[in-house]
Amino acid sequence: MDLFFYIFAALFSVLNPIGAIPVFVGLTNGYSREELIKTSFWTAVNVFIILIVAYFMGEYVLRFFGISLESLRIAGGLIIANSGFGLLSGKVKKRKGINKKVEDEAQQKHAIALTPLAMPLLAGPGSISLLIAFYQEHHNLTAISIAIGAILAVALSIYLVLRSANYLVKYLGEAGIVAISRIVGFFVIAIGIQYIVNALLTIIKGNF
Repeated sequence: MDLFFYIFAALFSVLNPIGAIPVFVGLTNGYSREELIKTSFWTAVNVFIILIVAYFMGEYVLRFFGISLESLRIAGGLIIANSGFGLLSGKVKKRKGINKKVEDEAQQKHAIALTPLAMPLLAGPGSISLLIAFYQEHHNLTAISIAIGAILAVALSIYLVLRSANYLVKYLGEAGIVAISRIVGFFVIAIGIQYIVNALLTIIKGNF
């Protein structure tokens, strides 16, 4: 159970679905209740698929490009910590990699569940590198089952958060969402730094 909660907490913090609420509400403005539920559901499904693919295929990507686990940890740690600083300072971009053209197309086609919501808004380089590094360290059947369960739990959490987005905005307000995002940002920074520290310790031990 400790491993399950570790993966769940790390992924939930890095994905930060609460911080995505303002963008979700803006992009789904005018949607009916049924459309909101459908969009929330497919966003969660797409995030689950992206994370599962990254988890199982990441090892082959590393081998293809000749990237070591320590290099991935440091790069991923920097990305995760940078995202955390953005959340903590309140300077994170509202669209997080979503340009105006993509946003307009999403509004016209009502196909925002995959892009920009699932990627790059939720599932990004930080969560992908986190899963790749975890698979490199824990790839026995038990650990894999736990990881899949944690990813599924995160996807379910995303669905519940997005489905309740309008209510959360109503009761928490923008200030409340920003406050929660900043708290989450602190833990995201800690996760990123811990990844870098682990990588450096491994490199140092390997040289002595």
